Amino acid sequence: MVDQRAFPKGFLWGGAVAAHQLEGGYNQGGKGLSIADFYTLGDSENPRTITSTIEKNRYYPNHEAIDFYHRYPEDIKLFAEMGFECFRTSIAWARIFPKGDEKVPNEAGLQFYDDLFDECLKYGIQPVVTLSHFEMPIHLVKKYGGWRDRRLIEFFVRFAKTCFERYHTKVHYWMTFNEINNQTDYENDGALYSDSGLVPQANENREQLMYQAAHYELVASSQAVQAGHNIDPTIQIGSMIAMCPIYPLTARPEDILVAQRAMQTRLWFSDVHAKGDYPEWLCRYFKKNNFDMDITEQDLRDLRSGTVDYIGLSYYMSFAVEYTDHIDYNENEDRVSNPYVKKSEWGWQIDPIGLRYALNWLNDRYHLPLFIVENGLGAIDQKTKENRIHDYNRINYLKEHILQMKKAVLDDGIPLIGYTPWGCIDLISASTGQMSKRYGFIYVDQDDYGNGSQERFRKDSFYWYRDVIKSNGSKL
Repeated sequence: MVDQRAFPKGFLWGGAVAAHQLEGGYNQGGKGLSIADFYTLGDSENPRTITSTIEKNRYYPNHEAIDFYHRYPEDIKLFAEMGFECFRTSIAWARIFPKGDEKVPNEAGLQFYDDLFDECLKYGIQPVVTLSHFEMPIHLVKKYGGWRDRRLIEFFVRFAKTCFERYHTKVHYWMTFNEINNQTDYENDGALYSDSGLVPQANENREQLMYQAAHYELVASSQAVQAGHNIDPTIQIGSMIAMCPIYPLTARPEDILVAQRAMQTRLWFSDVHAKGDYPEWLCRYFKKNNFDMDITEQDLRDLRSGTVDYIGLSYYMSFAVEYTDHIDYNENEDRVSNPYVKKSEWGWQIDPIGLRYALNWLNDRYHLPLFIVENGLGAIDQKTKENRIHDYNRINYLKEHILQMKKAVLDDGIPLIGYTPWGCIDLISASTGQMSKRYGFIYVDQDDYGNGSQERFRKDSFYWYRDVIKSNGSKL
């Protein structure tokens, strides 16, 4: 039987993007250079290169992206046509503080987001804003070494306070750091760089470096939450994590235990965000590995005083792990393919039921409202001669996930704020820099090398999602 129940009144439907992946205008309006401006094009087989300077003969997809910087009025109008009730985006730190350590913000950058948010509100669309989404001023990387330096706490909090003071009457929902837990993949240079602006030195302990940077970010987040609530007690400030449930491959006790530790390792960030304290197992892990961590008593007080109001999450896939003969959990050694789920064209394991599991897991652990701020299918779309895009796979993917989300809300009682599928308009892929890895309901006529008219076309999923929103989820 088709589940025709609607979501609760007030549930927010919308879409999600990130500034550096769609805005373009990388050197306009007084914007400084960010780390995203130094990423070249890659693909599923070849990772993006991070260059130390902008080289004339290299292609940097984020520089122009899809030119949302100039075309946002027509794009917001398309979102309104779909019936969006909210729109998640980020504020490019380097637009507001071009170097990151200035004391006076860039007025042109502030005005751009004023205009963008006003355009959303004109259609009754609530902006949902992430402060740090895989970009930061490159000056902070070159002068301070990124988040390895405690001084970045002060710079980030100044940025956050500036945004809260300027936009608190226009933006109700905020998040501090996007997918802050991705840096647990500390052996991946791209993860360390995009999350924290870290460039490990030779013979440096990468794991300790990651934990130290994450600590500074968590303290910065907690101070920002406190500052935001002082400015306007009504705004809601959340964390944002990549939620990838990790299953044991078998019922073997060793597999069960390693899956448990895998979840703890990926999600301890949320423990600190939501509870204000480090989990005891992690404190013992620091001691066992002789990590000389810079964690002060004032830091610990800040963490307890600046807990978040809700948890934002991305959900794309689940993982599976199998125990191998070692002492501590190592995701690169333990992760295996799950034979019970399908995979996308980019090898991501598609698991709709895992979304319901994830929502229940988070609710049981934190007892806070949740907000799904990313979910979607990256796929290659073909435009017909009639300018139609028949993206049935995307529709089926989203339909299956919304059905599980509906069960979590209506059957399990999960307090879910809303749902914003990722890349609601085609944009630059963060992982590969490609345009051909498309997520959107709106097709942008542009190839991986920036060629094309950038004209926008409605996909079949555009009309499908419009009907989903209009029916408040009862029509899938």
